[in-house]
Amino acid sequence: MRSLLPLSLFLTLFDTTVYAYVFPFHVQFPRTDSTSSLTRRTPLNVSNIANAQYVSNITLGGVTLSVLLDTGSSDLWVHFPKTVPTDQMTDTGKSITLSYAVGEASGNVQTTRVEFGGITVDDQVFLYVEDTSSFTANIHNQGYDGLLGLGPNQSSVIRKKFKSDSANTFLQRAFSQNKTSDNYITVLLDRKNDPAKQYTGQLSISEVVPGFEAILDMPQLDVETVNRLLKSDQHWQALTDKNAGVIGPDGSPIQMKSIVPKAPKGQYVAVVDSGFTFSQVPRDMSDAIYGRVRGAYYDSTNEWWLVPCGQYLNVSFNFGGRNYPIHPLDLVDDNFSKTDATGKKVCIGSFQPITSAFSMLGHYDMILGMSFLRSTYALFDFGNWIGNTADQDHPYMQMLSTVDPVAARKDFVTVRLGGNDTISDPAWALLPVDQMQHSPVSAEEKKKKYQEMILSRWPYIFVGCLAFVLIAVGLCVWRCCRRRKLRKAREAAGEVPTETKRNFNPFSKKAKRESYAPLDASRSTADLNTPYTPRSFTKEQEFDRQSAAQYSYNGYPSSLNGDYRQSQQPYQQPYSHPPQQGYTQHHV
Repeated sequence: MRSLLPLSLFLTLFDTTVYAYVFPFHVQFPRTDSTSSLTRRTPLNVSNIANAQYVSNITLGGVTLSVLLDTGSSDLWVHFPKTVPTDQMTDTGKSITLSYAVGEASGNVQTTRVEFGGITVDDQVFLYVEDTSSFTANIHNQGYDGLLGLGPNQSSVIRKKFKSDSANTFLQRAFSQNKTSDNYITVLLDRKNDPAKQYTGQLSISEVVPGFEAILDMPQLDVETVNRLLKSDQHWQALTDKNAGVIGPDGSPIQMKSIVPKAPKGQYVAVVDSGFTFSQVPRDMSDAIYGRVRGAYYDSTNEWWLVPCGQYLNVSFNFGGRNYPIHPLDLVDDNFSKTDATGKKVCIGSFQPITSAFSMLGHYDMILGMSFLRSTYALFDFGNWIGNTADQDHPYMQMLSTVDPVAARKDFVTVRLGGNDTISDPAWALLPVDQMQHSPVSAEEKKKKYQEMILSRWPYIFVGCLAFVLIAVGLCVWRCCRRRKLRKAREAAGEVPTETKRNFNPFSKKAKRESYAPLDASRSTADLNTPYTPRSFTKEQEFDRQSAAQYSYNGYPSSLNGDYRQSQQPYQQPYSHPPQQGYTQHHV
């Protein structure tokens, strides 16, 4: 994944002195033997661009470039703004498009030597993108030339295309080269314009940043795996605490139903993703955070809340029984110079309703991006995702809070209120619950919600349809068997003649009659003046009568030797036929 910030916001960044706020982002190296393939030689220089992006240097084919650090994806792609080291690259002959929440990167897959903080991997696959306009315009001017995915190997689109270990991700191959190391990375993000800032952003591989060893005592949050049929969508995701996953600004848990079918009741599935500047949360959750703020309103164009910059809010998340408060400077973001219709400065609510980044397959409820990560020190352990190494634990995450609520409040007063603590003034009090504003749901989002509901539950829908078909077929078979059993019982009791059964076939066409019962040969229209009385015949007479084959049709008698004109007499009396008693076969 990547940040959902529109280009217009980044343009506002570059209209100001952005580069005056670039901080070093140091990489800590494990103290290993100098012969180890993971030996670190030089520190990494990484920059924080206006609290919106965190970038690091990487070298491909001898050319050093800045790339975004993205824990929400797994592939490496770059664009060479100047010299392209074609003599150091090998074209695999395959082209790929990498799609993100917003934008995509397309190009040919190449291999070359890749160096990242002293780690060298030969013949590493990467996507060479010549035209980056489909991702965002002029990425080089924004401070980076590509993206390095730090997610699991199984989510790599390039790996899926090649179906070979030679196409594994950079981290997968780096950890595999040293099978005795622990397969984890840690990320510590710094905050721009924080007066109490005590550290710079740091990244470590296979060891903990000095001074933050307490993270090893934090709960190990098992990574929630997605449906095995869709493992390419695997992310760093974990469950919040039951019935208290998110504590709102009024101090009460924000309650809603998870969209993830397998999520336990009262818990949410949260993805931790450094590729998002603003965290993406359910709309009801975003409304609960900002909808009761006096003077706040929803910007339908950009799909976020705009809030008075002096509004102090206290929101926290709970994972593994630990509380992680969000720094108030991150809850209401003032890095993008936004103004309302009157020209007054307003800030962006950094926990944005999740719309265009919808979890279409229902794998997660929210994406916790940089606005969350700046309040924590996070460890991502790949465990047995790497395979064939000493670390065979199930993948997990650990998080250590870096926010002291008392100190954070002082920071907010200093930065947003000019040192004058007016947080408790009635002007900043939250509106009553019955006056809470609700952001509108667009037609497109309604469509996406419906699609998500269907797609996220397709295994259950499929099983339900299959069960319905099996039950219907079973009922039909049961009814047929029951009817046959009842017929046999009736036959045994003498209620149904055996010959009827013998002639009965429900699957055959209707039996064709051989003949109709012969009419009385002595009966004609001449007898219509008197009632008809059936005659009695001896056996010999009956034989003679049948052999004569006399029939009556519409009142005109005919015979083998007779003349129909003999019977033409006036009609005088209606004919009354006795009840028909059945049919007798006539054999000629």
